Parts: sequence; C-alpha cells; structure tokens
Amino acid sequence: MTDDKQSQQHAYQLRWLWLSALVVIIDQVSKHLATALLKGGPSIEVLPVVNLTWAQNFGAAFSIFANAGGWQRWVFIILTTFVSMVLVVWIKRLKGHETWLAIALALVLGGALGNLYDRIFLGYVVDFVSVHYQRHYFPVFNLADSAITIGAVMLIIDTFWLSRQSKIANKDER
Repeated sequence: MTDDKQSQQHAYQLRWLWLSALVVIIDQVSKHLATALLKGGPSIEVLPVVNLTWAQNFGAAFSIFANAGGWQRWVFIILTTFVSMVLVVWIKRLKGHETWLAIALALVLGGALGNLYDRIFLGYVVDFVSVHYQRHYFPVFNLADSAITIGAVMLIIDTFWLSRQSKIANKDER
C-alpha cells in the first residue's frame, strides 16, 4: 500500500471525532440544564432507582481525591489533555476495518473532553445522575462519565472477544 493511500486510510478513522464532539455537546447541555434546574434544590425522582441530583465533583471517578486541597484539578487537567491527545493519535492510526474500536475510543475521548471542559472553566465536574437501590447509592455521575464507561466496556469487548475472533478468522484464511 502506498504511503498516500495508507495516510488516507488512517485519517479516515478521524471521521469518528464527530461522535466525540456530539458527546461533548450533549454532556455540556445536560450539565447546564442540570445546574439551572437542580442547583440548590431538592433531588428529582425520575425512576424509583434514579434521581437527578446536582453535585460538584472536585476529584476523579467516585470523587477520589476530592478533598486533596486543589492540586488535583491541575493534575487531572494535564493528565486528561495528554490522554486525549493519545486517543486522537490512536484513532488516526486505526485501520479502516477497526470501526468498533474507533467508536469506543471516540466515546472515551468525548467523555474525557466533556469533563475536562468543566475542570478548566468551573474548577470541578458537574454530576447529576444518582442511581440507588433502597439506601445503597452509587456515586453521582454525568453523561460524560457514561460515555467513558460505554467506551471502556467496548474496549474490553474488543480486547477479549473481537480481537480473538479476528485472529481466529485470520488463521482460518491461511
């Protein structure tokens, strides 16, 4: 394959960045709505196991390092920026048939950028979805976190199932 054709094939996967942008837009709109409707007010029950509850997360996932004194904001900004650049390069280098992986990485990237925006401009991440069963509560999260989780699950599926299926198919072709 010529260098030009290979470059086009790799750049072709960047088309999935629209999905990352969509995740960021939906995430930010939902956070603005949650802030306008929920900040300072009571939780709103959506389902018996789901409430909308406005929360500030100064830490990472599950509010890890939330009370670390402020340094964590800058570490998370730097780390997320670096990881986001790595994800863009990874997406660009994917082969044309690696669509599942491209979508997974685009979801993770979009979620990371949605939370990065909050950290840069607010100093914390807005969370508002509260899932619980009786008195057992899961940490409050947002749509960016959901995109990251879905993308991560897709990566796990790709690693442990789809990649193996592809290797088996390649062996059968030989």
